[in-house]
Amino acid sequence: MVFRYNLRTGSEGFYNITSKVNSAVSESGIKDGICVVFCPHTTAGITINENADPDVVNDMLYALSKTLHDRPEFRHAEGNTTAHLKASYTGSSVTVIIENGRLVLGTWQGIYFCEFDGPRNRNFYVKVISG
Repeated sequence: MVFRYNLRTGSEGFYNITSKVNSAVSESGIKDGICVVFCPHTTAGITINENADPDVVNDMLYALSKTLHDRPEFRHAEGNTTAHLKASYTGSSVTVIIENGRLVLGTWQGIYFCEFDGPRNRNFYVKVISG
């Protein structure tokens, strides 16, 4: 089963989408398998990281901005090369095991939609597969 979700984002940020992914798994009725979360945008990504301390997300955004920042040598006409780099760095999908109808995530893990070129109306997809 494939589920499509819409998300309105701000200029840059990490959005915890774990509850939406959990809903897709629950609605699918699949008890054991895998779940793929996919972002179809080239200036946004998907990642798994800590969801207990919001400072982790702030630190990640800070580190990305210090590591991957605008440079006068960039040639992309839209001027958002940095957003493309950050999206490639985080990746466009994650795969999570489903066991007993639940996502197998660590105690402190959450699934994040990563916006690097907003504000925008974005989509992401969740594919739940029996296994």
